[in-house]
Amino acid sequence: MVELTPVQRRDLRARAHHLNPVVTIAGNGLAPAVVAEIERSLQAHELIKVKVQGAEREQRDELMKELCEALDAAPVQHIGNILVVWRERREEKAAAPAAPKNTARPSTAKSAAAFAAAARRAALAKASAESRRSPARGLSSRGPAKSSRGR
Repeated sequence: MVELTPVQRRDLRARAHHLNPVVTIAGNGLAPAVVAEIERSLQAHELIKVKVQGAEREQRDELMKELCEALDAAPVQHIGNILVVWRERREEKAAAPAAPKNTARPSTAKSAAAFAAAARRAALAKASAESRRSPARGLSSRGPAKSSRGR
């Protein structure tokens, strides 16, 4: 379990204030699937909130301790049924060298085709907007615009 200084803890509490809980721990407690989801969330965000349902204060304290020990994380805050946990993002494990990639890139052709289609749609939309706007400009049946000052 990682230990935080009071200054670090205060900074992390401030950063966590606006976060929403990303994982909920319910009746099954720290099931392997829940631990795996918290692991993924910590890897993605570093600082997360976890909501605990149906547990008393002592049980929530124990859950926080178990969670932090299992994931090598630091407990930041436990307020009500919300636990705030932090762990520095771990480096991704280097994958084994992959086989040489195929030089042909079919995704490029698909992307270029999608880009061209989007460009055509944008040009048509612009032309349509221009044709709708052109007749209305300058031709007013009421004559020149009058001031709203009342003179």
